[in-house]
Amino acid sequence: MSRITVGVEVPALELSRPVHMSSREIRIPLNAVVAVLQDLNEFVVSLDQLGSRIAFGTAHEHTIGKFIVDWDVARRLSRARHVISVALDEQLSEEDNAEIDAPCDQGRFYGMDSTISPSTDHFS
Repeated sequence: MSRITVGVEVPALELSRPVHMSSREIRIPLNAVVAVLQDLNEFVVSLDQLGSRIAFGTAHEHTIGKFIVDWDVARRLSRARHVISVALDEQLSEEDNAEIDAPCDQGRFYGMDSTISPSTDHFS
């Protein structure tokens, strides 16, 4: 199986040991990287196209929701996250993984922000 080395860029402000972490490399099987890149490319290009169509009035704003469901976006993104997580878990210490997990757990999550509520969510 072919493997590719991916340098993991971690924002220096997010980690207590930015120099140590930013110089680390993680190995991920090439076939897994290609599968993730294919998915991400499909999502980026498709969402760009959908956004353009919505902006020009040739698609309804709910089309993005249909795309997400029809193209199984959540599962495919979860698989991409899994590929990266497995590589990190296998190749870094528990301490390093905890340091990476901390800023990831503090991300912005739709529906968990106090400004987003069912009354303002037009897809409900």
